[in-house]
Amino acid sequence: MSKVIQKEDAHKLVEKLPPTATWEDLMHEIYVREAIEQGVEDSKAERTTDVAEIRKKYGLPE
Repeated sequence: MSKVIQKEDAHKLVEKLPPTATWEDLMHEIYVREAIEQGVEDSKAERTTDVAEIRKKYGLPE
């Protein structure tokens, strides 16, 4: 579920983009920020999986 954003946060996000930024650049920044915020929320709620467990599941070296 998406979190409600403050207009000020949206303005800050746009302001940090270079003058030559495209819509794709803006969408990328929004996606990255949303992914990070979701990850932090999942971590706080202990909805994470240990890296060693994932590596083992997919047969990757530790």
